[in-house]
Amino acid sequence: MTGSPVTGLGSSRLGPAERAAALERMAREEFDVVVVGAGIVGAGAALDAATRGLSVAVVEARDFASGTSSRSSKLIHGGLRYLEQYNFDLVREALTERGLLMQRVAPHLVRPVPFLLPTTHRVWERGYFGAGVALYDLMSFQMGNTRGVPHHRHLTRRGALRLAPSLRKDAFVGAIQYWDAQVDDARYVMMVLRTAAEYGAQIASRTQCVGFLREGERVTGLRIRDLESGTSSEVRAKQVVNATGVWTDDIQELVGGRGQIHVRASKGIHLVVPKDRIHSSTGIILRTEKSVLFVIPWGRHWIIGTTDTAWDLDKVHPAASRADIDYVLEHVNQVLSTPLTHDDVEGVYAGLRPLLVGETDETSKLSREHVVAHPVPGLVLVAGGKYTTYRVMAKDAIDAVAHGLDGKVAESCTDRVALVGADGYPAMWNARHRLAARSGLHVARVEHLLHRYGTLVDDLLALIAEQPDLGKPLTGADDYLRAEIVYAASHEGARHLNDVLSRRTRISIETWDRGVGVAREAAELLAPVLGWSKKQTDREVEYYSKRIEAERDSQNELGDQEADARRRGAPEIVPTAAP
Repeated sequence: MTGSPVTGLGSSRLGPAERAAALERMAREEFDVVVVGAGIVGAGAALDAATRGLSVAVVEARDFASGTSSRSSKLIHGGLRYLEQYNFDLVREALTERGLLMQRVAPHLVRPVPFLLPTTHRVWERGYFGAGVALYDLMSFQMGNTRGVPHHRHLTRRGALRLAPSLRKDAFVGAIQYWDAQVDDARYVMMVLRTAAEYGAQIASRTQCVGFLREGERVTGLRIRDLESGTSSEVRAKQVVNATGVWTDDIQELVGGRGQIHVRASKGIHLVVPKDRIHSSTGIILRTEKSVLFVIPWGRHWIIGTTDTAWDLDKVHPAASRADIDYVLEHVNQVLSTPLTHDDVEGVYAGLRPLLVGETDETSKLSREHVVAHPVPGLVLVAGGKYTTYRVMAKDAIDAVAHGLDGKVAESCTDRVALVGADGYPAMWNARHRLAARSGLHVARVEHLLHRYGTLVDDLLALIAEQPDLGKPLTGADDYLRAEIVYAASHEGARHLNDVLSRRTRISIETWDRGVGVAREAAELLAPVLGWSKKQTDREVEYYSKRIEAERDSQNELGDQEADARRRGAPEIVPTAAP
């Protein structure tokens, strides 16, 4: 294969210098594969390819995970509801992946979470749901993936109320508790990308694919534009992977028309409320007339969602309307003794699911949930699926790439590759009190860092040792340390203030002012790392504030059209004007 095969692990750092070096290499080398899109599927495809010994480049038009992959329910789950549809293979596949991620691939990022399923009928419903959850546990046990995930249990109403005192006594007669897992979705994508970088992948965000290179029918690379500088260049590649989710059709149009995979967007919104608004030691899952509604523990908060409505407006910034928010509140309030109101909502976020429609007979359907196609020589498309099974999607996409390459390509090994921060994590977790004593941080701070960075916590502690002021919490967002803001830019590819407040941290949905109050402090921490002038620093704060204002305005509009128009009112930070 061409390029420079990895002979040993390199650096996982994705800072400004690494981005510049990646773009320089993209302009002069031919790669085995170029991946378009750096959400979870694109990141997974890059890692799969890099760990097979292929030379890899990744381009992303916005920030890493800025689309669907940062706006999910943040669950790693087998899909309990799919059992009702008799999708046993899909559930088995997802449970296998859940176990792999928790135990081997990312134990620092994926953790068990309990859910309470209230029942309203004493006999048939308990038997029906009980049988489903028992099968769920049995399938997980057969996969050998039950470590750290307790078995389900049946509870009386009194037993359920001990776990969730906020439930209305007259809303249910009993409950079943079962376990799944959760993850910070955007952080997980970042760790997958950094692991791919460690195996040699060249990665650049804010780099847009504006066209394809062709030799006759064959796709031989991309034309790209660096949105930060406005410069254009070409990237040559033997194979291109389109992993752009809800933008799949848009990318297909660049190769001259409609392809084999067609995707429509479905909007799902989530509310974030403070932990003290719902008294419960467990998550809750509720059935609605359309699907299910989750109440998910999230640090000092709850995430409540989701909805499922068609969306054909702005895909970059899907807007949550007041009708969406009312729908979620109405359904969760049906089981709460103290109803939630709009005043209880700290944060709101909306994401788009890429749903497959109209596949042709030529499409290779590799599971019930995702498809991979090779519509023209040199181009592989992958779409659909769910976050939990991203690794399988990535493997299938690179299997298709391997088919299109001359020469033998190794089999996928990502089921045995731990993400950065995972190796040695259990031992470091056990030593957290010693780490706290050595660093001068409270053990709760060290635990927070370990949950976010795993063994890479040493990088953060080294920063704090060099600049003790970075060991202080952010004013107004004290769950996060100042060092985390600096690290987001120096090691994690953050290019703008919004990248940090919305994805590297979750300040934009976890604070009442949605991060506006901390924006100035964060921007001034980022400025030296990213080389911002005073003018650019001010501009970042101004744009972030306008973004939040537009989001708030959109959430007061009743319908999608009006909400979308309001949300579009905020200007984009890129392309960046000269400082």
